[in-house]
Amino acid sequence: MTEFSSKIAGLLNLRIPQVDAVIELLAEGATIPFIARYRKDKTGNLDEVQIQQIQDQQKFLKEFTERKAFIEKTITEQGKMTEQLQQKIDAATTLNELEDIYLPYKPKRKTKAQTAKENGLEPLALLLLEQKEININDEAAAFINDKVKTADEALQGARDIISEMVNEDAVVRAKLRKFFEDEALVKSSVMKDKETEGAKFKDYFDFSEPVHKIPSHRILAILRGFTEGILKMSIEPEEELAIELIDALYVKGISDSTAQVKKAVKDAYKRLLQPSLETEFRSQLKQKGDEEAINVFAENLRQLLLSSPLGSKRILAIDPGYRTGCKIVCLDEKGELQTTDLIYIHEPGKLFSSEHTIRHLVNTYNTEVFAIGDGTAGRETEQFIKKLNLGLPIFLVNEDGASVYSASEVAREEFPDKDVTVRGAVSIGRRLMDPLAELVKIDPKSIGVGQYQHDVNQVRLKERLDQTVVSCVNQVGVNLNTASKHLLSYVSGINSGIAENIVKYRNEIGRFKSRNQLLKVPRLGEKAFEQCAGFLRIPDGENALDKSAVHPEAYALVEKMAGDLQLKVEDLIGNENNIKQIASKKYITEQFGELTINDILKELVKPGLDPRSEVQVFEYANIFSIEEVIPGMVIPGIVTNLTRFGAFVDIGVKQDGLVHVSEISHDYITDPAEKLKLNDKVMVKVVEVDLVRKRIALSIKQTEEAPARGSKNRNNNNQRFQKKEEDLSNLSVNDALAALKKKFGK
Repeated sequence: MTEFSSKIAGLLNLRIPQVDAVIELLAEGATIPFIARYRKDKTGNLDEVQIQQIQDQQKFLKEFTERKAFIEKTITEQGKMTEQLQQKIDAATTLNELEDIYLPYKPKRKTKAQTAKENGLEPLALLLLEQKEININDEAAAFINDKVKTADEALQGARDIISEMVNEDAVVRAKLRKFFEDEALVKSSVMKDKETEGAKFKDYFDFSEPVHKIPSHRILAILRGFTEGILKMSIEPEEELAIELIDALYVKGISDSTAQVKKAVKDAYKRLLQPSLETEFRSQLKQKGDEEAINVFAENLRQLLLSSPLGSKRILAIDPGYRTGCKIVCLDEKGELQTTDLIYIHEPGKLFSSEHTIRHLVNTYNTEVFAIGDGTAGRETEQFIKKLNLGLPIFLVNEDGASVYSASEVAREEFPDKDVTVRGAVSIGRRLMDPLAELVKIDPKSIGVGQYQHDVNQVRLKERLDQTVVSCVNQVGVNLNTASKHLLSYVSGINSGIAENIVKYRNEIGRFKSRNQLLKVPRLGEKAFEQCAGFLRIPDGENALDKSAVHPEAYALVEKMAGDLQLKVEDLIGNENNIKQIASKKYITEQFGELTINDILKELVKPGLDPRSEVQVFEYANIFSIEEVIPGMVIPGIVTNLTRFGAFVDIGVKQDGLVHVSEISHDYITDPAEKLKLNDKVMVKVVEVDLVRKRIALSIKQTEEAPARGSKNRNNNNQRFQKKEEDLSNLSVNDALAALKKKFGK
């Protein structure tokens, strides 16, 4: 058993051998995607999330152990370690507990209490703590010296010492921490004369919510207002009750000494404990809010990266514009740039020539599909292309991040002689062809699917988003002969240097004919090959298995399976009847267990199957600006972003509308992700339009009938969209509204 295995197994409800296997594989340099896909028998079929949790817990426990060792060493070197203190340290299970124990021994800047001790007042403090019937002024007078001029000064110094003792009492801090958890309120109010400047924080100008109930998005909003100097913020329980809690531990009897102790306790709370715990809880809430926001971002990013690809089609892509015109690029089936052009569809005198240009390009380059950026002038450009009646599918493509890509070093390297508008149009076309391959070139923070992404811990955000990209790339698999070095760098076992070497070697040899050729790539050794080979595909390779997710280490096993049936490997691939004849248990060995063999057989049935669904054309209603959106309309939309408080839906008018979590379903839900995914096609009802703040409130559930009492609403909005979709493309807004009212009775 490796260090920490038992503890991690208990925390994650796993078996110790499972944890041991993961820790050992990680130590050997195995990646999480590789372990999850090709070492299931060793780990007991743990998935990527569980493996990541093991890695995270191991990291935390390692840091905790190192901190504990440092604290023990420091206290021992001070000559203050006792058996009782060692037992407390050994019993600590959280960093907060450890730090509370360490606090009295922690080097600190000079405090009032330290000054008082240097002035000889510690015996007076200890005397007061006994709370006996004494004349405190007479006792204090005995401590007057060159630095302590009066009895009152002596009593003040003694109280400072007691205050610090209370502050550094681990029991007090533990009880107060629990009290904060249960009773503290997060409060915010607007700073003086900041009402206009901070209008976006209006909901928090006079706000209060229990610390244990406040959701992550609200704490992040308050913290943003606090950081920007718009809001004042506090985290504290009722002061009187908190002080009473400490009094119960320190105050005894009724005497003049007791009164001094009570004063010291109050001072300890107000000056030391409350500010310290407020800072601690603010940090914890920030960390919790960060993690929630990062989780939301990561899940949205996963769904976006796994968006439906169009596949290999000849595409005419358009980056729309008004004054500067619409930049056009034609791409071949591999996404290679064929030609570029520019049209002006918003200038009446140039409409004819623009139509001619489009028809000419479609015929010349055998265009199969149109891809149009969904930003400025996107809907108008879509209408222009529709009116040409070319009979080709038209896709509006989310262009978030395209401008970031077009100005990036990656884009300059790909198209050094093209301007940013051409690069942006290429990105739009390629994003339709294969969203994953194109989006990996863009900083995930620029893709527009996050929540407070600029406020959260940037190191943790990057770490999590990188993990998500790696997971998605390896889940889909990568074509070794067409992948860019940027896409290859996210494959298990491959870094940016090796990815660049793969592309260079590919250019030298023309194309890879087998996975084994990877071993000839500079710096790609046996270990890297083991980690990456199964995730790289060669659709037309010399070995039929090279197009599948079967790992090369199992090729001999598949050949034996085929040979035992007196067949060739090619006779197994895609032939379910032949595969059913394989007695899987016959091939179980120490290297290949039942889980691995079952995976191999599934892969042979549908080798290299892309887990992503097929892309579908979507039609917006015939509205183009927020001014045309009318409360009561029922119109189609696409889910573009999910947060904990609701879903943003694109209805084709530039400003996405918000469906609050309470308006998503007749069922009670706390997270929009329970019912929706990114790119879901939904029918929504317009509830409210705020033209001043450019906000649209939408409802999904108001387009659905409430379920009968006692029944469960199982309605699927995507299915409803397919059934109820109205062709509004040629109707005016008023006619569309009338049609919708007639159809839906609202």
